[in-house]
Amino acid sequence: MDRNLFNDICLRQLTFSGVHEGETVVVLTRGGERAEYADAFLWAAQQLGASAYHMRLPSPVSAAGAWAVGDSGLGNIPLAVEALKSVDMVIDCTFLLFSKEQFAIQDAGTRILTAVEPPELLARLMPTKELRERVEIGAELLAKAGAMRITSPAGTDVTYQLGVYPTLSEYGYTDTPGRWDHWPAAFVFTGGADDGVDGKIVLSPGDVLLPFNTYVQTPVEITIEQGFIRDIRGGAGSSGLDADLLRSYIESFDDPRGYGMSHVGWGLDERAHWHGLTQFPGGMGMELRSFYGNVMFSIGPNNELGGPNDTPCHFDIPMRGNSLYLDDELIVDNGELTVAEMRPAARR
Repeated sequence: MDRNLFNDICLRQLTFSGVHEGETVVVLTRGGERAEYADAFLWAAQQLGASAYHMRLPSPVSAAGAWAVGDSGLGNIPLAVEALKSVDMVIDCTFLLFSKEQFAIQDAGTRILTAVEPPELLARLMPTKELRERVEIGAELLAKAGAMRITSPAGTDVTYQLGVYPTLSEYGYTDTPGRWDHWPAAFVFTGGADDGVDGKIVLSPGDVLLPFNTYVQTPVEITIEQGFIRDIRGGAGSSGLDADLLRSYIESFDDPRGYGMSHVGWGLDERAHWHGLTQFPGGMGMELRSFYGNVMFSIGPNNELGGPNDTPCHFDIPMRGNSLYLDDELIVDNGELTVAEMRPAARR
């Protein structure tokens, strides 16, 4: 992307995020990654009258698994954590989520925005106030629910007992002290009780495996009892390849908590494309987490919700064409939102 265009979208983002004169903004990167992001965000913060600087961490020496979460790179640098706790906003270009350091920074009142997707995608999925309103309506509905049930034509039928963990929303910017968000994003989620998720999830071709950043090719049947996956196998008539890959990845962490059920919710951005992985390789699949009407469940850590599971093994799995009920009220009907206030104007 042209440098001036990147500067412009970062300026628009920081304006949404309420950056103003007198604030201090830090851009956090790692190794040689995303230096152009640092330049653009620093320029944008200065245009808004804020003080800004760049904190660059060393490249990671090693990582467990293909995408181990929770390793912020800050664990042995307490002075850096204290510096980040002292500022108004951190632009996270490294992915701090699930780390104890991120939670400490948020607890100090610093707001955090993660930005790691390709610039072209950031531009196309620029947040809007209208989208935020629709996301927050979804969050209000989810926060009131005591149970969630997900079904699909392929045979999914799973129930989450809710009310233990808070409901969180992502709409692509953050102007509230201590709040984290991810650009781009547009979805709501919560977590089931630690022992309160039961049933079967059947993945169908076209569902998405993140962080593999691939589409499911062969059906996968996942059996869940008391909040943990008890069995992963290929669906009827399947070669079992995707089931084998999913199982093998989780086993590689040698951590039984990797089978725990994590957050669950649905996407609301009609601009996000289900086929996005074919357009913007190199990101971490935020477009796929956000596409309109997807129902996404996650495996592994729930510590971002305040839960006890901080395993580094994590999967997000957005699914197409599913239905989602809150306390028996149909909220997502085969991939279409039923509540008019959550739909974009063109779909009402």
